[in-house]
Amino acid sequence: MSFKLRTVLTVVFATLSLLVIVTIGSIFSKKSFVSVETEIGHSLEGTAAQAADKLDRFMYARSGEMNLLGDMSSLKDKFNAVDIQILLDQMQNSFPTFSWIGYMDPKGNVLAATDGVLLGKNLSERPVFQEGIKGKFIGDVHNAVLLAKLLPNPSGEPLQFVDISFPLKDSQGKTRGVLAAHLSWAWAKEVEESVLAPLEREEKDLEFFIVSKKDNTVLLGPKEWIGKSLVLQGISQARYDKSTWSSEKWPDGKEYVTGLAYSQGYRDYPGLGWTIIIRQVKSTAYAAVIDLMWFNIWTGLAATLLFVLFGWLISRWISAPLGRLTRVANRLGAGERIEIPDNQGIKEIEDLSRSLRNMVSSIMDKDTELVVMQNLAHVDQLTGLKNRTALELYLEDSLEMESEEHTLTFLYLDLDGFKSVNDTLGHQSGDVLLQKVAQRLTALSHEQGITVRLGGDEFLIVLPSVGDHPREEATQYAQDIIQSLNKPFIIDYERVHIGCSVGGAEYPTNSTNPSEIIRMADEALYLSKRAGKNRVTFYSELDQER
Repeated sequence: MSFKLRTVLTVVFATLSLLVIVTIGSIFSKKSFVSVETEIGHSLEGTAAQAADKLDRFMYARSGEMNLLGDMSSLKDKFNAVDIQILLDQMQNSFPTFSWIGYMDPKGNVLAATDGVLLGKNLSERPVFQEGIKGKFIGDVHNAVLLAKLLPNPSGEPLQFVDISFPLKDSQGKTRGVLAAHLSWAWAKEVEESVLAPLEREEKDLEFFIVSKKDNTVLLGPKEWIGKSLVLQGISQARYDKSTWSSEKWPDGKEYVTGLAYSQGYRDYPGLGWTIIIRQVKSTAYAAVIDLMWFNIWTGLAATLLFVLFGWLISRWISAPLGRLTRVANRLGAGERIEIPDNQGIKEIEDLSRSLRNMVSSIMDKDTELVVMQNLAHVDQLTGLKNRTALELYLEDSLEMESEEHTLTFLYLDLDGFKSVNDTLGHQSGDVLLQKVAQRLTALSHEQGITVRLGGDEFLIVLPSVGDHPREEATQYAQDIIQSLNKPFIIDYERVHIGCSVGGAEYPTNSTNPSEIIRMADEALYLSKRAGKNRVTFYSELDQER
C-alpha cells in the first residue's frame, strides 16, 4: 500500500508537530504542578510555623502574667484572701482571656476567685490543684464541666480551657496555697483568623487545625473534626523536623497539600506539643495550573493545524522535482547516458527509492560483499583484533624488507589470572574481559606493527624497528602493556584484576624462521611466568639461564 509524497509529508508534519507540542506541554504541566505544589506547601508550612510561634508566645505571656500575680500575692508573706481577690479581679479585667482565676489553700479550698465562681469549693481532686501543688503546671486543652455551667456562654458551644497553676510559697519556702487559672480556648480561634487572613486574599479552601500530642486529638478545626483522632504521616514528620509540608490523602479520602509545624515552646514555656496544620484541597491548589494546561492544549491544536497547512505547501513544492528525478533515474536504469538534472523533482518517494536502489545496488553489491568477506577473513570475531591469517599476510610483506638494520620483535602475551575470572564470573564475562583487553592493546598499538589474537587469552604483537636499540624499545612497549593491563577492569559491576606475562624473541637475531621465533617467544613467556609473572623476558635471557 503506497501513498503520495504530498499526503505522507502532510501527515508527518501534523504528527511531529502534535507530538512535540504534547511532549513539551506535558513536561511543562508536570513541572508546573510540582513547582506550584512545592510553593504552596512551603507557604502553608511557613504559615503553620507562624501560628505555632504565636500560640507559644501567647501561652508564654499568660504564664508570665500568672507568675507576676503570684509574686504580688506573696508580697511580704501576706496571703490575705481579700487582697488576693482584688488582684484576681484586676487581672481578669486586664486580660479577658482568663476565664477564671482562683486562689486555693494547701487543702484545695477556694479562698478567692474571679466573679466568686467556685468560691468555697474544694478542688483538691482536680488536676489543676493536684499538679499545681507539686510545681508549675500547664495543662492541655480540655472541657471543664463544672466551670462551664457557672460561666456565661452566649454562643452555646462547649467551653474549653487551658489550665495554668503553681504553688504559692512564703519566704521560708513553705507552700501557702495554689494559684490557678483557666484560659479560654477562644483565643486560639483569634490566632487562626489572624494567620489565615493574609493567605485567604489569594488562596481558597484553607482549613486550620491544632492537634494535641496525646492521641493526636483535634483541639481546633472544622466542627466535624473536633475531638477526633487525626492520623497523618506528616504529623510524625513535623514532630521530628519541627516543620514540614506534605501532599497526602486524608482520612476523608481527599488529597490535600498540607503545611505542618510543631509547637516547641518559647523561652521558659516548654510548649504542649501541639501540631499546627493548615491544609488546602489539591484541586483548588492546582486550579491555576489546570487553566494553563487547557490553554496549552487549545494553543497546541491551533499550532498543529498551522503545521498541517505548512506541510501541505512544502509537499507540493518538493513533489514536482521528485517526479522529474524518477523519470531520469528510470532512463539511467535502462542504460541511457544521461545526467541527473539539479533541482528536478520526482513523482513519488517510493518510485525514487526503487529506481535509485536498483541502479546503485547493481554497482555496489559486489564490492561491498568483497570488502565484508575480506574483513571477516582477517579479523578475530570476538575481539576485533587481527587473526592468524592477517598475521601471515603481514609477515609476508614485512620479511621482504630484509636488511641488517631491519628488526622484527615478536612479543608473546598471556593473561595472568584469566582462568580465575572464567571460573568465578563465567565464560561470558571472560569474553567481555578479552574484548576490554583488546581495546587496551589497540590503544597502545604500534603504527606499523600488528596485534594478533592467537586464541584463548594468548596474543602476539610484532613490532618493526629500524634503529640501534630495538630491544629497549620493545621492552618499554611490553612494560606499558603490563602496566595498562594491571589496571582494574569493571565487568558486570565487578572489579576484576589480572596480570600479563610477556615473552619476546627477535628476527633475525634469534632466527630467520617466523614459526621458530614465535615458539622462542612462547618459551620466553613461560620463563616470565616461572619468575613470578607480570613481567617481560626475552629468549636471549633464556639462553643465558641455560
